[in-house]
Amino acid sequence: MTPAARSQAAIDILDAVIDAARGGGAAADTIVARYFATRRYAGSKDRRAVRELVYAAIRRAGEIPASGRAALIGLAADDDAIAATFDGSDRGPAVIDPGEPVAAAGAMPAWRGAALAVSGVTASDQAALVGRAPLDVRVNRLKADVAEIAAQTGGEAIPGLPDALRLSAGTNVEPLAGAVEVQDAGSQIVSLAARAMPGQRIVDLCAGGGGKTLALAAAMDNRGELIATDVDRARLSRLAPRAEKAGVTIAQPVLLDAGREAAVLSAWEGSADTVLVDAPCSGTGTWRRNPEARWRLTPQRLDRFVQQQRHVMGLAAPLVRPGGALVYIVCSLLDAEGAAQVEAFLQHFPDWRAEPLSLPAGQPRGQGLRLDPAHDGTDGFFVARLIRLC
Repeated sequence: MTPAARSQAAIDILDAVIDAARGGGAAADTIVARYFATRRYAGSKDRRAVRELVYAAIRRAGEIPASGRAALIGLAADDDAIAATFDGSDRGPAVIDPGEPVAAAGAMPAWRGAALAVSGVTASDQAALVGRAPLDVRVNRLKADVAEIAAQTGGEAIPGLPDALRLSAGTNVEPLAGAVEVQDAGSQIVSLAARAMPGQRIVDLCAGGGGKTLALAAAMDNRGELIATDVDRARLSRLAPRAEKAGVTIAQPVLLDAGREAAVLSAWEGSADTVLVDAPCSGTGTWRRNPEARWRLTPQRLDRFVQQQRHVMGLAAPLVRPGGALVYIVCSLLDAEGAAQVEAFLQHFPDWRAEPLSLPAGQPRGQGLRLDPAHDGTDGFFVARLIRLC
Protein backbone atom coordinates (compact mmCIF):
# COMPACT_ATOMS: atom_id res chain seq x y z
CA MET A 1 0.00 0.00 0.00
CA THR A 2 1.17 3.53 -0.73
CA PRO A 3 1.19 6.09 2.11
CA ALA A 4 -1.90 7.67 0.52
CA ALA A 5 -3.69 4.31 0.39
CA ARG A 6 -2.87 3.75 4.06
CA SER A 7 -4.43 7.10 4.93
CA GLN A 8 -7.59 6.26 2.98
CA ALA A 9 -7.80 2.89 4.73
CA ALA A 10 -7.48 4.68 8.09
CA ILE A 11 -10.29 7.05 7.10
CA ASP A 12 -12.53 4.12 6.15
CA ILE A 13 -11.86 2.39 9.46
CA LEU A 14 -12.35 5.61 11.44
CA ASP A 15 -15.75 6.11 9.78
CA ALA A 16 -16.75 2.65 10.99
CA VAL A 17 -15.39 3.31 14.50
CA ILE A 18 -17.30 6.60 14.73
CA ASP A 19 -20.53 4.98 13.56
CA ALA A 20 -20.06 2.17 16.09
CA ALA A 21 -19.38 4.63 18.91
CA ARG A 22 -22.58 6.51 18.11
CA GLY A 23 -24.69 3.38 17.73
CA GLY A 24 -23.21 1.04 20.33
CA GLY A 25 -21.47 -1.16 17.78
CA ALA A 26 -18.21 -3.10 17.84
CA ALA A 27 -15.01 -1.88 19.51
CA ALA A 28 -12.25 -0.32 17.41
CA ASP A 29 -9.91 -3.32 17.61
CA THR A 30 -12.70 -5.57 16.32
CA ILE A 31 -13.43 -3.17 13.46
CA VAL A 32 -9.74 -3.04 12.50
CA ALA A 33 -9.52 -6.85 12.52
CA ARG A 34 -12.66 -7.17 10.37
CA TYR A 35 -11.36 -4.63 7.89
CA PHE A 36 -8.13 -6.47 7.21
CA ALA A 37 -9.78 -9.91 7.27
CA THR A 38 -11.30 -9.02 3.88
CA ARG A 39 -8.13 -7.36 2.55
CA ARG A 40 -5.52 -10.09 2.50
CA TYR A 41 -3.35 -8.08 0.14
CA ALA A 42 -2.35 -5.76 2.99
CA GLY A 43 0.98 -6.85 4.46
CA SER A 44 1.94 -6.75 8.11
CA LYS A 45 3.71 -3.38 7.74
CA ASP A 46 0.62 -1.92 6.06
CA ARG A 47 -1.69 -3.24 8.77
CA ARG A 48 0.57 -1.88 11.49
CA ALA A 49 0.87 1.53 9.82
CA VAL A 50 -2.88 1.86 9.27
CA ARG A 51 -3.64 0.77 12.81
CA GLU A 52 -1.22 3.37 14.17
CA LEU A 53 -2.91 6.08 12.12
CA VAL A 54 -6.35 5.01 13.34
CA TYR A 55 -5.43 4.99 17.00
CA ALA A 56 -3.40 8.20 16.80
CA ALA A 57 -6.44 9.95 15.31
CA ILE A 58 -8.74 8.49 17.97
CA ARG A 59 -6.44 9.53 20.82
CA ARG A 60 -6.11 13.05 19.45
CA ALA A 61 -9.84 13.77 19.10
CA GLY A 62 -11.52 14.56 22.42
CA GLU A 63 -15.04 14.95 21.09
CA ILE A 64 -16.37 12.38 18.64
CA PRO A 65 -15.32 13.59 15.15
CA ALA A 66 -17.76 14.47 12.40
CA SER A 67 -16.17 11.80 10.19
CA GLY A 68 -13.12 9.64 9.74
CA ARG A 69 -11.76 12.17 7.27
CA ALA A 70 -12.14 14.99 9.81
CA ALA A 71 -10.33 12.84 12.38
CA LEU A 72 -7.38 12.16 10.08
CA ILE A 73 -7.22 15.77 8.86
CA GLY A 74 -6.85 16.72 12.51
CA LEU A 75 -3.89 14.37 12.71
CA ALA A 76 -2.52 15.79 9.45
CA ALA A 77 -2.62 19.28 10.95
CA ASP A 78 0.18 18.16 13.29
CA ASP A 79 2.13 16.03 10.80
CA ASP A 80 3.25 17.22 7.38
CA ALA A 81 3.96 13.66 6.22
CA ILE A 82 0.34 12.67 6.82
CA ALA A 83 -0.90 15.89 5.24
CA ALA A 84 1.08 15.03 2.09
CA THR A 85 -0.90 11.79 1.68
CA PHE A 86 -4.06 13.78 0.94
CA ASP A 87 -2.96 13.96 -2.68
CA GLY A 88 -6.10 13.06 -4.62
CA SER A 89 -4.51 9.90 -6.06
CA ASP A 90 -6.63 6.93 -7.14
CA ARG A 91 -6.37 5.06 -3.81
CA GLY A 92 -5.68 8.05 -1.61
CA PRO A 93 -7.84 10.73 0.04
CA ALA A 94 -8.83 13.88 -1.81
CA VAL A 95 -6.81 17.04 -1.37
CA ILE A 96 -7.76 18.88 1.82
CA ASP A 97 -10.12 21.81 1.34
CA PRO A 98 -9.18 24.63 3.75
CA GLY A 99 -12.83 25.01 4.78
CA GLU A 100 -13.71 21.38 5.55
CA PRO A 101 -14.31 20.01 9.07
CA VAL A 102 -11.31 19.20 11.25
CA ALA A 103 -11.58 17.20 14.47
CA ALA A 104 -10.59 19.32 17.45
CA ALA A 105 -7.78 18.06 19.65
CA GLY A 106 -8.55 17.20 23.27
CA ALA A 107 -8.20 14.55 25.93
CA MET A 108 -11.91 13.72 26.09
CA PRO A 109 -15.47 15.02 25.68
CA ALA A 110 -16.31 17.95 27.94
CA TRP A 111 -18.75 16.30 30.35
CA ARG A 112 -16.44 13.30 30.89
CA GLY A 113 -13.60 15.66 31.71
CA ALA A 114 -15.80 17.57 34.14
CA ALA A 115 -16.92 14.35 35.85
CA LEU A 116 -13.31 13.23 36.24
CA ALA A 117 -12.31 16.64 37.62
CA VAL A 118 -15.00 16.36 40.28
CA SER A 119 -13.47 12.99 41.18
CA GLY A 120 -10.05 14.58 41.65
CA VAL A 121 -8.54 13.74 38.25
CA THR A 122 -7.07 17.03 37.06
CA ALA A 123 -6.98 18.18 33.46
CA SER A 124 -3.24 17.48 33.27
CA ASP A 125 -3.76 13.95 34.61
CA GLN A 126 -6.61 13.31 32.18
CA ALA A 127 -4.21 13.46 29.23
CA ALA A 128 -2.51 10.31 30.52
CA LEU A 129 -5.80 8.43 30.23
CA VAL A 130 -5.43 8.31 26.44
CA GLY A 131 -1.68 7.78 26.22
CA ARG A 132 -0.16 4.56 24.95
CA ALA A 133 -0.39 1.65 27.37
CA PRO A 134 2.64 -0.58 28.05
CA LEU A 135 2.67 -4.35 27.53
CA ASP A 136 2.64 -5.99 30.96
CA VAL A 137 2.44 -9.70 31.68
CA ARG A 138 1.97 -11.86 34.75
CA VAL A 139 4.27 -14.87 34.79
CA ASN A 140 2.31 -17.95 35.83
CA ARG A 141 4.26 -19.34 38.76
CA LEU A 142 2.50 -22.71 38.32
CA LYS A 143 4.30 -23.28 35.02
CA ALA A 144 7.15 -20.82 34.61
CA ASP A 145 10.02 -19.02 36.29
CA VAL A 146 10.09 -15.22 36.17
CA ALA A 147 13.85 -15.03 35.65
CA GLU A 148 13.70 -17.44 32.72
CA ILE A 149 10.84 -15.55 31.07
CA ALA A 150 12.66 -12.26 31.63
CA ALA A 151 15.78 -13.64 29.96
CA GLN A 152 13.74 -15.02 27.08
CA THR A 153 11.75 -11.85 26.42
CA GLY A 154 14.00 -9.08 27.68
CA GLY A 155 11.19 -8.09 30.06
CA GLU A 156 11.83 -5.71 32.94
CA ALA A 157 10.69 -6.34 36.49
CA ILE A 158 7.93 -4.15 37.92
CA PRO A 159 8.61 -3.02 41.52
CA GLY A 160 6.38 -4.68 44.10
CA LEU A 161 5.12 -7.36 41.71
CA PRO A 162 7.34 -10.44 41.82
CA ASP A 163 5.43 -12.17 39.00
CA ALA A 164 5.18 -9.17 36.66
CA LEU A 165 7.26 -8.14 33.66
CA ARG A 166 6.98 -5.15 31.33
CA LEU A 167 7.80 -6.13 27.75
CA SER A 168 8.71 -4.09 24.71
CA ALA A 169 5.73 -3.02 22.62
CA GLY A 170 4.96 -5.56 19.93
CA THR A 171 6.53 -8.51 21.74
CA ASN A 172 4.86 -11.71 20.53
CA VAL A 173 3.61 -13.49 23.65
CA GLU A 174 1.54 -16.16 21.88
CA PRO A 175 4.33 -18.78 22.09
CA LEU A 176 4.27 -18.24 25.88
CA ALA A 177 0.54 -18.95 26.32
CA GLY A 178 -0.02 -20.60 29.68
CA ALA A 179 3.37 -19.51 30.98
CA VAL A 180 2.38 -15.84 30.92
CA GLU A 181 -0.87 -13.90 30.89
CA VAL A 182 -1.12 -10.41 29.41
CA GLN A 183 -2.29 -8.37 32.39
CA ASP A 184 -1.69 -4.72 33.19
CA ALA A 185 0.40 -4.06 36.28
CA GLY A 186 -2.53 -2.20 37.83
CA SER A 187 -4.77 -5.23 37.47
CA GLN A 188 -2.11 -7.36 39.13
CA ILE A 189 -1.73 -4.85 41.96
CA VAL A 190 -5.42 -4.64 42.84
CA SER A 191 -5.67 -8.44 42.73
CA LEU A 192 -3.21 -8.50 45.64
CA ALA A 193 -5.95 -6.96 47.80
CA ALA A 194 -7.61 -10.40 47.85
CA ARG A 195 -4.64 -11.78 49.81
CA ALA A 196 -5.35 -15.17 48.29
CA MET A 197 -3.70 -18.14 50.02
CA PRO A 198 -3.58 -21.90 49.43
CA GLY A 199 -6.56 -23.77 50.84
CA GLN A 200 -8.96 -20.84 50.85
CA ARG A 201 -12.45 -20.70 49.39
CA ILE A 202 -12.71 -17.75 47.03
CA VAL A 203 -15.51 -16.57 44.77
CA ASP A 204 -14.62 -14.43 41.75
CA LEU A 205 -18.09 -13.02 41.23
CA CYS A 206 -17.61 -11.16 37.93
CA ALA A 207 -14.95 -13.42 36.45
CA GLY A 208 -15.42 -12.58 32.77
CA GLY A 209 -12.69 -14.30 30.77
CA GLY A 210 -10.81 -15.23 33.94
CA GLY A 211 -7.76 -12.95 34.05
CA LYS A 212 -8.00 -12.32 37.78
CA THR A 213 -9.29 -15.87 38.38
CA LEU A 214 -6.03 -17.28 37.05
CA ALA A 215 -4.02 -14.82 39.15
CA LEU A 216 -5.92 -15.94 42.25
CA ALA A 217 -5.33 -19.61 41.40
CA ALA A 218 -1.59 -19.00 41.10
CA ALA A 219 -1.53 -17.17 44.44
CA MET A 220 -3.42 -20.14 45.94
CA ASP A 221 -0.78 -22.51 44.50
CA ASN A 222 -3.68 -24.28 42.78
CA ARG A 223 -4.94 -25.50 46.17
CA GLY A 224 -8.33 -24.69 47.61
CA GLU A 225 -11.68 -23.88 46.05
CA LEU A 226 -12.11 -21.13 43.47
CA ILE A 227 -15.53 -20.40 42.01
CA ALA A 228 -15.63 -18.16 38.93
CA THR A 229 -19.08 -16.81 38.09
CA ASP A 230 -20.50 -14.52 35.43
CA VAL A 231 -23.76 -13.85 33.60
CA ASP A 232 -22.02 -13.62 30.22
CA ARG A 233 -21.72 -17.10 28.72
CA ALA A 234 -19.36 -16.07 25.92
CA ARG A 235 -16.89 -14.37 28.24
CA LEU A 236 -16.98 -17.12 30.87
CA SER A 237 -16.41 -19.79 28.21
CA ARG A 238 -12.91 -18.42 27.67
CA LEU A 239 -11.85 -19.44 31.17
CA ALA A 240 -11.67 -23.22 30.71
CA PRO A 241 -9.15 -23.27 27.83
CA ARG A 242 -7.07 -20.56 29.50
CA ALA A 243 -7.08 -22.48 32.78
CA GLU A 244 -6.02 -25.68 31.02
CA LYS A 245 -3.06 -23.94 29.39
CA ALA A 246 -2.12 -22.38 32.73
CA GLY A 247 -2.29 -25.69 34.60
CA VAL A 248 -5.08 -24.41 36.84
CA THR A 249 -7.44 -27.14 38.07
CA ILE A 250 -9.23 -25.48 40.98
CA ALA A 251 -11.19 -22.86 39.03
CA GLN A 252 -14.84 -23.87 38.75
CA PRO A 253 -16.81 -21.77 36.22
CA VAL A 254 -20.46 -21.17 37.14
CA LEU A 255 -22.79 -19.41 34.71
CA LEU A 256 -25.39 -17.23 36.43
CA ASP A 257 -28.81 -16.25 35.15
CA ALA A 258 -29.05 -12.45 35.14
CA GLY A 259 -31.67 -11.33 37.64
CA ARG A 260 -31.72 -14.76 39.32
CA GLU A 261 -28.16 -14.94 40.53
CA ALA A 262 -29.02 -15.32 44.21
CA ALA A 263 -30.69 -18.70 43.71
CA VAL A 264 -27.43 -20.26 42.47
CA LEU A 265 -25.13 -18.29 44.76
CA SER A 266 -27.03 -19.38 47.89
CA ALA A 267 -25.01 -22.63 47.84
CA TRP A 268 -21.95 -20.61 48.95
CA GLU A 269 -23.72 -18.34 51.45
CA GLY A 270 -21.60 -17.44 54.45
CA SER A 271 -18.70 -19.70 53.42
CA ALA A 272 -16.26 -17.67 51.30
CA ASP A 273 -12.99 -16.46 52.75
CA THR A 274 -12.96 -13.83 50.04
CA VAL A 275 -15.36 -12.65 47.36
CA LEU A 276 -13.73 -10.67 44.58
CA VAL A 277 -16.06 -8.22 42.83
CA ASP A 278 -14.40 -6.92 39.68
CA ALA A 279 -17.56 -5.02 38.83
CA PRO A 280 -18.80 -3.90 35.42
CA CYS A 281 -17.97 -0.24 35.01
CA SER A 282 -17.39 2.68 32.67
CA GLY A 283 -13.79 1.60 32.02
CA THR A 284 -12.43 5.14 32.35
CA GLY A 285 -9.23 3.62 33.71
CA THR A 286 -8.66 1.58 30.54
CA TRP A 287 -9.13 4.31 27.95
CA ARG A 288 -5.42 3.98 27.09
CA ARG A 289 -6.28 0.61 25.57
CA ASN A 290 -9.71 1.51 24.23
CA PRO A 291 -9.54 5.26 23.55
CA GLU A 292 -12.76 5.35 21.51
CA ALA A 293 -14.63 4.14 24.61
CA ARG A 294 -14.58 7.71 25.94
CA TRP A 295 -16.87 8.64 23.04
CA ARG A 296 -19.36 5.95 24.06
CA LEU A 297 -19.89 6.84 27.70
CA THR A 298 -23.08 8.78 28.46
CA PRO A 299 -24.56 9.93 31.79
CA GLN A 300 -27.32 7.36 31.32
CA ARG A 301 -24.85 4.54 30.73
CA LEU A 302 -22.85 5.60 33.78
CA ASP A 303 -26.00 5.50 35.91
CA ARG A 304 -26.67 1.94 34.71
CA PHE A 305 -23.18 0.89 35.72
CA VAL A 306 -23.63 2.40 39.18
CA GLN A 307 -26.85 0.43 39.66
CA GLN A 308 -25.20 -2.79 38.43
CA GLN A 309 -22.33 -2.31 40.87
CA ARG A 310 -24.68 -1.91 43.82
CA HIS A 311 -26.58 -5.00 42.71
CA VAL A 312 -23.42 -7.11 42.48
CA MET A 313 -22.11 -5.93 45.85
CA GLY A 314 -25.47 -6.86 47.35
CA LEU A 315 -25.08 -10.36 45.89
CA ALA A 316 -21.53 -10.67 47.18
CA ALA A 317 -22.08 -9.67 50.81
CA PRO A 318 -24.06 -12.77 51.95
CA LEU A 319 -21.42 -15.12 50.52
CA VAL A 320 -18.65 -13.88 52.82
CA ARG A 321 -18.08 -15.75 56.06
CA PRO A 322 -17.75 -13.74 59.30
CA GLY A 323 -14.24 -12.31 59.31
CA GLY A 324 -13.95 -12.78 55.56
CA ALA A 325 -13.44 -10.11 52.92
CA LEU A 326 -15.24 -8.56 49.99
CA VAL A 327 -12.70 -7.02 47.61
CA TYR A 328 -14.34 -4.42 45.40
CA ILE A 329 -12.56 -3.42 42.19
CA VAL A 330 -13.52 -1.17 39.28
CA CYS A 331 -11.32 -0.06 36.39
CA SER A 332 -12.73 3.44 36.78
CA LEU A 333 -11.47 6.74 38.19
CA LEU A 334 -14.95 8.13 38.84
CA ASP A 335 -15.92 8.38 42.51
CA ALA A 336 -19.50 7.41 41.65
CA GLU A 337 -18.19 3.95 40.78
CA GLY A 338 -15.46 3.76 43.40
CA ALA A 339 -15.27 5.62 46.70
CA ALA A 340 -18.97 6.56 46.72
CA GLN A 341 -20.02 2.97 46.09
CA VAL A 342 -18.05 1.77 49.09
CA GLU A 343 -19.49 4.49 51.32
CA ALA A 344 -23.00 3.53 50.23
CA PHE A 345 -22.26 -0.15 50.93
CA LEU A 346 -20.96 0.55 54.43
CA GLN A 347 -24.01 2.64 55.24
CA HIS A 348 -26.32 -0.14 54.03
CA PHE A 349 -24.33 -2.91 55.76
CA PRO A 350 -23.33 -1.57 59.21
CA ASP A 351 -21.75 -4.91 60.22
CA TRP A 352 -18.91 -4.35 57.77
CA ARG A 353 -15.79 -2.17 57.90
CA ALA A 354 -13.14 -1.09 55.42
CA GLU A 355 -9.67 -2.46 56.02
CA PRO A 356 -6.67 -0.25 55.15
CA LEU A 357 -4.70 -1.41 52.12
CA SER A 358 -0.96 -1.38 51.54
CA LEU A 359 -0.25 -2.08 47.87
CA PRO A 360 2.78 -1.43 45.62
CA ALA A 361 1.05 1.59 44.05
CA GLY A 362 -2.00 3.80 44.47
CA GLN A 363 -3.19 6.78 46.48
CA PRO A 364 -5.88 6.79 49.18
CA ARG A 365 -9.34 7.64 47.88
CA GLY A 366 -12.22 7.41 50.31
CA GLN A 367 -12.10 4.01 52.02
CA GLY A 368 -9.87 2.49 49.36
CA LEU A 369 -6.97 3.12 46.99
CA ARG A 370 -6.95 4.50 43.48
CA LEU A 371 -4.35 3.85 40.79
CA ASP A 372 -4.07 5.97 37.66
CA PRO A 373 -1.83 6.26 34.61
CA ALA A 374 -0.48 9.71 35.48
CA HIS A 375 0.81 8.81 38.94
CA ASP A 376 1.32 5.05 38.83
CA GLY A 377 2.00 4.23 35.19
CA THR A 378 -0.79 1.65 35.27
CA ASP A 379 -4.34 1.48 34.05
CA GLY A 380 -6.78 3.25 36.37
CA PHE A 381 -8.41 1.29 39.19
CA PHE A 382 -10.23 1.77 42.46
CA VAL A 383 -9.97 -1.03 45.03
CA ALA A 384 -11.29 -1.47 48.57
CA ARG A 385 -11.14 -4.39 51.00
CA LEU A 386 -14.24 -4.74 53.15
CA ILE A 387 -14.39 -7.05 56.17
CA ARG A 388 -17.52 -8.75 57.49
CA LEU A 389 -17.41 -8.42 61.26
CA CYS A 390 -17.80 -11.51 63.42
